[in-house]
Amino acid sequence: MRQYYRYLFNKIGLMFLILIVLPSYANAVRIKDITEIEGVRENHLVGYGLVVGLDGTGDGRRSEFTLQSMSSMLDKMGINIDSDDIDVDNVAAVMVIADLPPFAKSGTKIDAIVSSISDAESLYGGTLLFTPLKAANGEIYAVAQGPVVIGGFSARGNKASIQKNFPTVGRIINGTLIEKEIKNNFAQKEMLTLSLHKPDFTTVSRVAGVINTALYDHVAVTPDAGTIKVEVPEKYLGNLVGLVSMIEGLNVNVDSVAKIVINERTGTVVVGKNVRISTIAIAHGNLSIAIKESSEVSQPLPFSEGETVVVDETDISVNEENRKLMLVESGVSIGELVRAMNLLGVSPRDLITIFQALRASGALLAELETI
Repeated sequence: MRQYYRYLFNKIGLMFLILIVLPSYANAVRIKDITEIEGVRENHLVGYGLVVGLDGTGDGRRSEFTLQSMSSMLDKMGINIDSDDIDVDNVAAVMVIADLPPFAKSGTKIDAIVSSISDAESLYGGTLLFTPLKAANGEIYAVAQGPVVIGGFSARGNKASIQKNFPTVGRIINGTLIEKEIKNNFAQKEMLTLSLHKPDFTTVSRVAGVINTALYDHVAVTPDAGTIKVEVPEKYLGNLVGLVSMIEGLNVNVDSVAKIVINERTGTVVVGKNVRISTIAIAHGNLSIAIKESSEVSQPLPFSEGETVVVDETDISVNEENRKLMLVESGVSIGELVRAMNLLGVSPRDLITIFQALRASGALLAELETI
């Protein structure tokens, strides 16, 4: 009987613990989704090249640097020809960009984006010639070459033309070959640095706490609001990938400042869940003025000596909505605030004006950001 009560007590204790823990993780996210690991990032590559094989939609003879590029390329191939004798209607000068992934190895193929920089009308059907891609340090890390795939088209006649999307931008699918690796001693690191996408003192403290709890040791410290430094435990030395995988899968509650973001150009209003207001009374009414102009023409009878008279008339009407004051209590939730605004019948653009007035009065307990 004593064992039964002990079993029952353990079950009740476990259920009570679950009831306590579950609410705290209701809005939790993975550490992987809110942080970046120092040293693990992409590197931008860029290069200049030529797309050939176009059906008369290339740069044309007005593009001098395309002519010079063709002449220089042919000269390197042992063909000496003057640039005045070259026709580049089927050639387009382009800039090629690509992103070198972290830990990319030699021989790996990635995509590249090709964009016309001259007078080409379309890159449809073209092929990019051998184009070295350089990083910011000036070294070549990849080479791009292959057919250009575009997501649009264009057609032109004598009197009209039609175009869909942007035919002067295309993609080289798996046509960029990585030639050089970026040296990285990631596996030998003894300190792992995580950076929050949005620095926040509360969130960074929670992340460090979750990591310390999972590793049963005080290995994570927070030097500032956006950085978590994790000392690699002895059992993970040489196995940093396993440590990163474990940390990225941990859940943490993300805190955020109370903020309202508005876009006056589109009438978009986004209200954060932590937004609160002081006790206020709101009345909102629209004033509309309609002006209508009309002209009446009076013509004389045939063969009479009268003159045609034009009479202009203007009608002005004013309509002002009669709205009563609505009391909104202090500390209401975002749901209650939305319901109060809906009862007032405000539109998104009216809502922008109301929030700006609340901020001016000091009653808005949140940050108002205009984009």
